[in-house]
Amino acid sequence: MNIENEQKYEGQSFEGADFEDLDVKKCQFTKCNFKKVNMKEAKTLSCIFSECDFSQAHMNASVHTNSAFTNCCFIKANLFSAKLINCKMSGSNFTEATLNGAVIKEGDWSYVNLRHNNLKKFDLSKVIFKDADLYECNLEKACLANADLTNAVIQKAKLFGADLRGAKIDGVDFRNVDLNGVHLDVMQTMLIVNSLGAIIE
Repeated sequence: MNIENEQKYEGQSFEGADFEDLDVKKCQFTKCNFKKVNMKEAKTLSCIFSECDFSQAHMNASVHTNSAFTNCCFIKANLFSAKLINCKMSGSNFTEATLNGAVIKEGDWSYVNLRHNNLKKFDLSKVIFKDADLYECNLEKACLANADLTNAVIQKAKLFGADLRGAKIDGVDFRNVDLNGVHLDVMQTMLIVNSLGAIIE
């Protein structure tokens, strides 16, 4: 089963297919089934995946540049050492996905479900996480400088040593959030204090 550049695919099933080393550009996939596919070391450039299912897919060391994976399912997918460069991932579900060693460079991760994922020491600077679910994520020593965390859920996340300086934190509920060891700027500190009901005079 082949995938060709600059083509549109809708409702097709590629379940279990071997796409190792696939190199595809400017394709559009809508509601396609990629369950359990082998996409190790695959490359996508400026591709659009909308409402596609990548459950249990093997995407180790794959590289995705300027591609979009919107409202996609990555449940139990393996993205070990994958690179996601300036990608739009909004609305996608990463429940029980393996992201160890992955590289996330900028991009839009609004409304994603990343709860419980291990993002320790990740460089997530300038990434957009509007309304993202980061519940109980391990973000220890992660760099979120200048990221957009507007309305993100970060309850019970591990944040020790994380750098949030310059990040947008409007609408974030900091109750039940341990900020011990977190790097913040002065304006953020004031926002957090106000969000907890304190009055600064």
